[in-house]
Amino acid sequence: MGLLSENEQFHLKIKQGDVGRYVILPGDPGRVPSIAKYLDNAKLIASNREFTTYTGFLLGEKVSVVSTGIGGPSAAIAVEELIRCNADTFIRIGTSGGMDLSVSGGDLIVAQASVRSEGTSHEYIPENYPAVADFTVTTALKTAGDALSEDVDGKRCHVGVVHSKDSFYGEIEPEQMPAGEALAKNWAAYVKCGCLTSEMESAAVFSVALARRKRAGAVFTALWNVEKSNAGLPDTVCMDSDRAIRTAVGAVKILIEQDRKNGI
Repeated sequence: MGLLSENEQFHLKIKQGDVGRYVILPGDPGRVPSIAKYLDNAKLIASNREFTTYTGFLLGEKVSVVSTGIGGPSAAIAVEELIRCNADTFIRIGTSGGMDLSVSGGDLIVAQASVRSEGTSHEYIPENYPAVADFTVTTALKTAGDALSEDVDGKRCHVGVVHSKDSFYGEIEPEQMPAGEALAKNWAAYVKCGCLTSEMESAAVFSVALARRKRAGAVFTALWNVEKSNAGLPDTVCMDSDRAIRTAVGAVKILIEQDRKNGI
């Protein structure tokens, strides 16, 4: 209807057959080729705005990597248009700022659920409904992440609740914001509850998947720990996402094998 074509998706510029049912979702378009190199015979399918799409194969199954840009609105658009091209399993991969003191820069965080401190999820699911990840996807991510982890700062793999927000600088410099008092109060409450890390897309991805009855999970690299920095505590800083990438790819392989076994 109107601008929307039955053949080509309006934003991603993809069509039926271009993508696999399994999709890895980084934010940064520049990271897509780095993830796609783990696929067999990966090829560029489309690139438009913040959305870059590669498709290849894992274990003989078509798998895609699609960037979503920064934030919930564009991530939701990507998931919506991928679903319209028959994708049904999504793994969000990204970077984050640690919150709980158990998290160090370089650690992996597998999200069980996301605090909905953003706007997009509220246009998909009711206010009191949680933005939760799919259990099967989460379990696959934890299994793959554990295989690449050690009980050492910067190399651990955590599972728990993460925080999704719309304002990066609202997290980094809340005191500079007119709404800073409320931001700081909510942040402190999430820390008291054991929230592991903060990022910007998972609540939207999970909410679209819930609304459309699809599967979604997420794994993040903690770049550093916000609370440790604020308290003057020692921390590691990590700008390398390769372990999270390998975790996502490993999880897709696990899901492919499980789905085949179960006839899904």
